[in-house]
Amino acid sequence: MADAPLITRYGNPVLHRAARPVETFDDELVALAERMRASMAAADGVGVAGPQVGVGLRIFVIDCPGADGENVVATLVNPVLEVGAERELDESEEGCLSVPGVWNVVPRPAWAAVSGLDEFGKPVRVEGTGLLARCLQHEYDHLDGIVYVDRLPKRVRRKLLDAMGTPSWGEPPA
Repeated sequence: MADAPLITRYGNPVLHRAARPVETFDDELVALAERMRASMAAADGVGVAGPQVGVGLRIFVIDCPGADGENVVATLVNPVLEVGAERELDESEEGCLSVPGVWNVVPRPAWAAVSGLDEFGKPVRVEGTGLLARCLQHEYDHLDGIVYVDRLPKRVRRKLLDAMGTPSWGEPPA
């Protein structure tokens, strides 16, 4: 996919700062969402956020299995995250396209919802449990400059970063 942006790897400054709100809903935003979906598909991911393609805007796309096994496909612009208040945690393994080739258990709330707009400015709400809840929280974290390994103890993070592979889908320039 020649027009699909490459995935930004851990250490690139855009991944470590909060993204800016999207202010303009236009053809450029629609094209960005399309390129993000293409990048996600090329990397065999279930979600990708603006900073992961080198764009510091509050947008992410998902194509992630829901609890019923059907994929939830959505674009979320300027999202707001809600997580379960019942303190039930899902302690599943997590990975990231920006930290390729490594995974680790990351406790996260078992339920999450995100409300926002799609790339056309229409309201969207996605909620779920399991992998979908994890995906929503993971992608939302990227918009706040947090990569999942940042949630791990320093020693574990260093080990994972040292083991990080080099994917065939590459990285954009810093």
